[in-house]
Amino acid sequence: MTDPYAPVGLPEADAPEEIAQLRAQHPATTFVVGSRKSQLALVQTEHVRSVLRAAHTEQSLQLPLTTMTTTGDHILDRPLATIGEKSLFTKELEVALLDGSVDLVVHSLKDLPTTLPDGLDIGAVLVREDPRDAIVLRKDLVDTELGARMAKEGLAALPAGARIGTSSVRRRAQLKRAFPQLVFSDVRGNLNTRLRKLDTLRDEAEKENEGEEEEEGEHAYTTLILAAAGLHRLG
Repeated sequence: MTDPYAPVGLPEADAPEEIAQLRAQHPATTFVVGSRKSQLALVQTEHVRSVLRAAHTEQSLQLPLTTMTTTGDHILDRPLATIGEKSLFTKELEVALLDGSVDLVVHSLKDLPTTLPDGLDIGAVLVREDPRDAIVLRKDLVDTELGARMAKEGLAALPAGARIGTSSVRRRAQLKRAFPQLVFSDVRGNLNTRLRKLDTLRDEAEKENEGEEEEEGEHAYTTLILAAAGLHRLG
């Protein structure tokens, strides 16, 4: 069975020896691009590479790709706010920039720390995507009375105790104030992983970690709150 959340048509990282060869043959026009390995990160990075190539057609830019996994990608069993480290999704890429392994990296601006390490700067910012948050409802609820009500009323249509998944402290604080009757739970992982969690049954280990008593076969979340920009970019 085809996995609807599996990455499709993503750029692949170039081998180190290929990158070294490009740098030797085209030193003035080769710029190694660094990215996280998640599907959304790769989609955004490929967009940046396309924009750069279109803006410098006369130079035949070589933009080989290097991918890496960050600390935030590794730690999936705790809410981000409790980890207590900065640059969770950027540190490894920053190190690669500083040691010359890559020449530029692509980030979501929300992942950048307030103060960048010495020697690094924001080189460019793309035209802003949709800045709104989006409500993503479970598939089995879309064609129901609840789904129809949510299309008109949003979160106000949810019954008391409905669980909303979000990893954002900001979103949780704002929504909890507006909808105190709802339950807000952390959801970790990249965008595809979060969408998969929304449509699958609650993991037993996850229940034990949270110390919650729940009925067998219950879903972990009723809805997720996600950035509309990421959903648009993944189609």
